[in-house]
Amino acid sequence: MDFTFTEEQQAAAEAARGVFAGVAPDAVPSPSLVAGAVADDFDRTLWTRLAEADLLSLLLDPEYGGAGLDPIALCLVLRESAKVLARVPLLETAAATAAVQAYGSPELKSALLARAGRGETVLTVAANGRSGHNPAERAVTARQDGDDWILDGVQTAVPWAHTADLVVVPAHTATDRVLLAVIPRTHPGVALAEQISTSGERLGELRLQSARITSRDVIDAEGSWERLRDLLTCGTCALALGLGERVLAMTSEYTGKREQFGFPVATFQAVAVQAADRYIDLRAMEATLWQAAWRIGSGASGVLPASGDVAVAKIWASEGVRRVVQTAQHLHGGFGADVEYPLHRYHAWAKHLELQLGPAAAHEEALGDLLAAHPLG
Repeated sequence: MDFTFTEEQQAAAEAARGVFAGVAPDAVPSPSLVAGAVADDFDRTLWTRLAEADLLSLLLDPEYGGAGLDPIALCLVLRESAKVLARVPLLETAAATAAVQAYGSPELKSALLARAGRGETVLTVAANGRSGHNPAERAVTARQDGDDWILDGVQTAVPWAHTADLVVVPAHTATDRVLLAVIPRTHPGVALAEQISTSGERLGELRLQSARITSRDVIDAEGSWERLRDLLTCGTCALALGLGERVLAMTSEYTGKREQFGFPVATFQAVAVQAADRYIDLRAMEATLWQAAWRIGSGASGVLPASGDVAVAKIWASEGVRRVVQTAQHLHGGFGADVEYPLHRYHAWAKHLELQLGPAAAHEEALGDLLAAHPLG
């Protein structure tokens, strides 16, 4: 077996490193110093650079101006973005456009995909439900009224909700089918309330009250929500991996310079053992991420559905990134909490990624259900 990345995947990662090279992780106020959001909008300048580098259209087919690549390529780019805490809705827009491309109507594809690939239309996804343990598709109901759909319900912690043009919302019908509605941010029956994440980013509580959505903007295809959710979860794992790798590198740099008793603290056995444990965490996060991304992209069969591999990846990502930042704070001592040093920002982002789309416990429950339904024997 060949586990190396393809030339196209490596080219995407290299392009991402070039775009993110000049991004400062402390370009906005520290979440520790402001009461509200660190900024009202995402990094529009960086968004434009990503569009110019064709990194917003990685998953789109050439007919929509894309590269036709797979989730592994997207995860490679997301991994680089997290190393600098890039404040852009790259994951949400890429995952949403992939779902529209795979399951949307011809009219929706024509109206949306090319513009999204050029960065002209920004999408996000309401994927958290009421909490990390409650299925997001249960938070909103959908009933048909002629050719339209009427949506009611509340979705919490929607990323970039106040600045995205469109929000993709999962909803369930009376017969327990799951739909995906593509809803403009400003639309009759749609209201947003502000929420703030641990990272200081502005989230939205999306309230739908008899919101009427035309059938053209509703995806009613079996498996569409599951595919979108798995891609979002994989992307979140890639963000956690990139963040964790940068934090461990920062810790290595600091402990290699910080001296006690005349020696760098990195040479002390207790420090080296803790760093080695966190390195093992990162390698496990990486292995499970690529397994999940490959399953999603290739459609390869397995003993469990691809969602099982996604659950394993999210379990490792949630627990691993928490352990990495906790160890980093410990080994940095008081310096790690200095608001003039970016480590505290990485810690705040890590906590958000740990809980985003469900904490480890929620995915352990999902994995247990899959194992019960698909006996390995």
